[in-house]
Amino acid sequence: MDSFPCIDIAALAGTDGAARLAAAQAIGRACRETGFFAITGHGVPAACSAGVFAAAHAVFALPAQAKHALAIARHGHNRGYVGLGVEALDEATAPDLKEAYNLIWTDEATRPSNVWPPIDGWRAQAQAYFDAVLAVGRRLHRAFALDLGLAEDFFDDKLDRPQATLRLLHYPERFAADAPAGRAGAGAHTDYGNVTLLATDGVAGLQVQRRGGGWTDVPALPGAFVCNIGDCLMRWSNDVYVSTPHRVLPPARARYSVAFFLDPNPDALVSAIPGCVPAGELPRHAPVTAGDYLRQRLAATYG
Repeated sequence: MDSFPCIDIAALAGTDGAARLAAAQAIGRACRETGFFAITGHGVPAACSAGVFAAAHAVFALPAQAKHALAIARHGHNRGYVGLGVEALDEATAPDLKEAYNLIWTDEATRPSNVWPPIDGWRAQAQAYFDAVLAVGRRLHRAFALDLGLAEDFFDDKLDRPQATLRLLHYPERFAADAPAGRAGAGAHTDYGNVTLLATDGVAGLQVQRRGGGWTDVPALPGAFVCNIGDCLMRWSNDVYVSTPHRVLPPARARYSVAFFLDPNPDALVSAIPGCVPAGELPRHAPVTAGDYLRQRLAATYG
């Protein structure tokens, strides 16, 4: 990967069909070639992004006892705090040198409520960002549909109750210069769902694996989201779209990032799109519900 595609998606929110198709095709090329791209023109206000980074700094600054009271291990359903060394995204290596805080999509009727830190204004900051980036993720799926020759609204009813997770991430400073041998901030992995939208604080560390081997640094792109295809959408597209391994090295100084993972509704059937299966061939993956697929992947990560 000699260059990192950066695509203005403002047209996706407009009424010009030709402009929407052109943006969708640019996204589709990136999905086929690298599985990674950046987007501008997404419409998320800078103040909203600043708010969620402020929320990240605040929650990770809580005392250890307070953070562990909010832990996923206590509350379940992929909600709450994840401590240092709890996850191993690369299952063959040592646990990751990061901590995280997860919020999920919920209607508070069919899915449990989120776990909210006892910090004034925190919930409003995090929820505003969640809602804004969810809208961008849904818009990207309209681009995927156009590029794959589907009706533009193909994914709409598969994302109205999504398994969406907002993940605040902190790679602590104490590991920046002297990480233990073989340890990464986040081990090499592919993402599980359909698409990930990542905002960073500009501190380097994220790397993408090249098709021919080796790793490429992802550049700092102020105001842009770094997006990548996940394994679920790769299955859906019968491997037409590429889910590319990536990792985070222990950074030069403390690093914060905010990842939004958009997975389909739990009961959505992930089955190869017919137009993505060459004539005379069988689909490369068996159909599976998105809920079952995500459970399998989370179980592997948390051991």
